[in-house]
Amino acid sequence: MMFSTITPFKFINFIIIFGGLFIVPEKGTAQAIHVNPWTAKKMAVIPPAASLTDGVWLKGELHVHSRHSKESSNNPISKIIAFSKSVRMDYLCITDHDNHVDGDVAHNTWTDPEFKSDSVLLLYGAEWTTTRGHGNVFSAKPYDHQQLFDVRDQRDTTIGRVKNKLGIHLSANHPSGKDNFGYSYDLVQSIEVWNSVLWAKNANAIMIWDDMLSSGRKLTGRGGSDAHHGVPDSPDKTTTNSSQAKVNYVGTPTTWVFAKARTLQAVIDALTNGRVAISSNPFAPRIEFYADINADGKMDLMMGDNAKATGKPVKFRVKLAAKQFPDGEYTITVIKNGSKFNSYTVTGKTPVAEFTDTPAETGRTYYRVTVEGPQTPYPQLSGWAAISGNMVGLSNPIYFNFDPNF
Repeated sequence: MMFSTITPFKFINFIIIFGGLFIVPEKGTAQAIHVNPWTAKKMAVIPPAASLTDGVWLKGELHVHSRHSKESSNNPISKIIAFSKSVRMDYLCITDHDNHVDGDVAHNTWTDPEFKSDSVLLLYGAEWTTTRGHGNVFSAKPYDHQQLFDVRDQRDTTIGRVKNKLGIHLSANHPSGKDNFGYSYDLVQSIEVWNSVLWAKNANAIMIWDDMLSSGRKLTGRGGSDAHHGVPDSPDKTTTNSSQAKVNYVGTPTTWVFAKARTLQAVIDALTNGRVAISSNPFAPRIEFYADINADGKMDLMMGDNAKATGKPVKFRVKLAAKQFPDGEYTITVIKNGSKFNSYTVTGKTPVAEFTDTPAETGRTYYRVTVEGPQTPYPQLSGWAAISGNMVGLSNPIYFNFDPNF
């Protein structure tokens, strides 16, 4: 569209193209001026954070396979649940591949007589297995997985409509490497940033996560062992994969959620809202990450929360929580907007690190935390310590000026 406006001296033309305003000067005058309509502006009101005390920490496993996944071995549902109970998991999601039944998971995993527990919350889920990668579904109630499976080769917009209709939480699995997630990250609410006991293989997943966060997406980072194999009940049932059960099984890593209640829906809500930390095993320290935004000495935010930056300094606190700590020092590293901000060394029975920084008043800022150091033993997995490395845990971000309607 071309318009002209009359001035006392000459005609000045301007063109509106895709929301941008281009001032077109007369011949021989200065270069055209472009006004970017997406330039960062000061945020309007952001909804206040939920209570930091009205809730409970729950630990669980979000990616494990039972005998209902065809490549699994020695891993019936009863064995997974019994093991989870023995290491005091609060919740569990058995995510069998949907391709073993052409998407009809409801007639297998969930209706198996063994799918029950008097102490472990059992989420409804499956691993959405497609030619464009894998994703996990998490739900507080049974859903029609066949509908999601049927649209696996359709456009992302179609998949999004089906996902929203089903009311499920969709998560990107192992986003780099084999079976990487090849769909738009606008489809998911979380991403598997820590897959299996082998922390080193997740570097590219962390890079993707930081890219998504930097672009304005509040995308929860979570873990999952992706374990397929259990310990054989007798030597004759041993397979070539049986050794995996001694190093990578339920809880390697463990995903912690700060839930409003000990219910299935509260677990899903906490996962969606990002009040989540990941530890290397069920006994390793849990990271708690807080922020005091008004200098009153009281913490106002925790990981997953979003607030309007005021241009004033914010005090942050990182706390490690565990029943007991092994001897040695922990290195707490703070990541700000995808880059290292600082590192802190802590020891003692209640390790705490504090720092102060000023988030930009205009534009997005996020902070997240990683912790490296001595590993807490995992007695139930005899070979775990030999390959676990020194990554103890990581937190989800605390956000500033992230648009809730992005």
